[in-house]
Amino acid sequence: MKLLRHGAAGAEKPGLMHSDGTIRDLSAHVQDIGGAALSDAGLAALRAIDASTLPVVPSSSRLGPCVAGTGKFICIGLNYADHAAESGMKVPPEPIIFMKATSAIVGPNDPIIIPRTSEKTDWEVELAVIIGTKAKYVSEAEALNHVAGFAITNDVSERAFQTERSGQWTKGKSCDNFGQIGPWLVTRDDVSDPQDLKMWLTLDGKTMQNGSTNTMVYGVAFLVSYLSQFMTLHPGDVISTGTPPGVGMGQKPPRFLRAGEVVELGIEGLGQQRQDVIADL
Repeated sequence: MKLLRHGAAGAEKPGLMHSDGTIRDLSAHVQDIGGAALSDAGLAALRAIDASTLPVVPSSSRLGPCVAGTGKFICIGLNYADHAAESGMKVPPEPIIFMKATSAIVGPNDPIIIPRTSEKTDWEVELAVIIGTKAKYVSEAEALNHVAGFAITNDVSERAFQTERSGQWTKGKSCDNFGQIGPWLVTRDDVSDPQDLKMWLTLDGKTMQNGSTNTMVYGVAFLVSYLSQFMTLHPGDVISTGTPPGVGMGQKPPRFLRAGEVVELGIEGLGQQRQDVIADL
């Protein structure tokens, strides 16, 4: 099942992608794609609806972030062995955890906004894990039972803010429009193996990233379990699991985003995103 949110920013409505390729509105059945709707029972209720009876949403409608009510946007750094190598860094002995401000979250096709004074805004295609039920001290064997589904995210990063201005990575990760999520939340029953998904990103049509989740150092089940030892994970929380090689920082010479460019990215079975790059005025 492919769940989504459609409409103007801040006024999105719940919906789903029907098998006939049309977007259907779920407003009569659920308040939003968040909270209890992400539980196994909530997803089962949505799955039982005859999608052909739902109102069709115009194809021109904006897609918002595919999950509502995100309390935590947790990111994992250097989680692909090949990306760590291109960054000139060692694979960490435990996952590197940092937070991205939830105010960075936008729809999958909303623009990337280069912040004022930025010279090193970068791209990162990543698999996002969306929590469906509360997870606290869960085992790795239990972990996926707490996952509602998966989505694409672009973990946009300002490298100078992140690594050259001291302090933590958060300020280089949290600028407005630095967290596109969607187009859909694909429920976990429709993702046979989250550790075997092809992923890619292009810049003005040129392939920059071409990888797979099978090179993750720490897999999805491990990450959910690991994080739950330190903090309770709640429905709607998002875990962005790291990126494969090919980011701008890793190019020789480094290559960063410029206004007027177009970024496109996708993950096998999870759809794709398209973002215009614009400058913050």
